[in-house]
Amino acid sequence: MRQQFTEEMKAAMKAGDKPRLGAIRLIIAALKEKDIEARGAGRTEASPDEILGVLQKMVKQRQESAEVYDKGGRPELAESERAEIAVISSFLPKQMDEAEVKVAIAAAISAVGAAPMKEMGKVVAELRGKYAGQMDFGKASGLVKAALGG
Repeated sequence: MRQQFTEEMKAAMKAGDKPRLGAIRLIIAALKEKDIEARGAGRTEASPDEILGVLQKMVKQRQESAEVYDKGGRPELAESERAEIAVISSFLPKQMDEAEVKVAIAAAISAVGAAPMKEMGKVVAELRGKYAGQMDFGKASGLVKAALGG
């Protein structure tokens, strides 16, 4: 993925696509911070799962910012945030739709053998292991709770 970021940055520079270039530079800066954090933990660099986590966090931050800008009457800033979301999202795996999430939840429940509500954590952990970066776990948690009868 790191090589892809570098190649995309070069392509954006050559094309003169300043908004895309700026968003990719933000991604690279966030990854450097994560690598420094990883070195402090005794590893050489951030893992691919950590990179996905960084990208998801960046998307979430920009969604929240866009909402705040919309409420504050600043549509041009909200649009800028949404443009960054589009660039960052292009590096994330395809997001699952609700039907796919429900199928994955049913499979995880049967794989874990969870029946009571207190085993919800095991199901969510199973989903995180298999579908990291592909679903919104905030929404998925509610669907797991409903599937377990909570």
